[in-house]
Amino acid sequence: MPYIPPIPPYHRFNDFISTKNQRFDVLMSLLDELKLDASVANIAGGRHIFVASSSHPGEGKKKAATVLAAHYDRTVDSPGANDNGAAVFMLIEAALRLRRRAAGNWLLIFTDKEELESGESLKAQGAYSLAMGIKETRLGACNFFIFDACGRGDTLIISRTAGYLLKNERGGNIATLKNRLRQLQLRAMDAAKNCLGGRFLLLPTPFSDDAGFLRAGLAAQTITVLPAKEAAAFSSFVRRNEFYINALISSEQRKRSGVEHIPRTWRLLNSPEDTAEHLDGNNFSGVARFAVELCRMEV
Repeated sequence: MPYIPPIPPYHRFNDFISTKNQRFDVLMSLLDELKLDASVANIAGGRHIFVASSSHPGEGKKKAATVLAAHYDRTVDSPGANDNGAAVFMLIEAALRLRRRAAGNWLLIFTDKEELESGESLKAQGAYSLAMGIKETRLGACNFFIFDACGRGDTLIISRTAGYLLKNERGGNIATLKNRLRQLQLRAMDAAKNCLGGRFLLLPTPFSDDAGFLRAGLAAQTITVLPAKEAAAFSSFVRRNEFYINALISSEQRKRSGVEHIPRTWRLLNSPEDTAEHLDGNNFSGVARFAVELCRMEV
């Protein structure tokens, strides 16, 4: 059996991943139990949950707020332990740590409708409509970090997929997006060096909510985790086969390229096998500390 920390918030983890329960209800109940003030934004059929620091994000300080986001929805018939139960609970742990430190100007967003059904476009993703709704508000200037599939392994992965897609793009606000993505990536690298001893890699990853944000014109940096052996093998393969990045973001390309080079951790996602048995709870607090560090420093 995997080790899941027996302390709050993880005491409700099994309830959250049970296919018998509604995740929204379990999550709202847990936030209320922990006295984390939550509000719900109903946007385009999605229910996004906001948990803010005592100060209003983006107000009262020169630096923009740091937004930590993780989707809480899952695909049908999958427990979703790693996709994305673990990251949701890690961010709640981070919020409890930030509250104890009285650290202000941060915001958690637990997003809905990250999982797209076959044939749906990015405009159907909850992050797209969410980003479209907030990009002209004070939240549009915040620094967005997306946490997804962070429960299996010990090596932090800072995604470079969004930057790869924008590499040859021109016009509009592309230059601004590229610059913001680079700033967020550097911030993530600094945070990893400060609290994880530099145990991280820059790698292409499957899309998460960063896809919807990018489609709406907002930059967001995705963070994930892989076991060291899987991360090293995939890093070596991608260095020799840069084209394979397309297989991570296109199901059609993946069918042609095969899945044998995709890390097993990612192959377990969206399947009945995405259970707690495959998680590594010993590293949960490390990711939570990294999230706290992101909130501590200016981008």
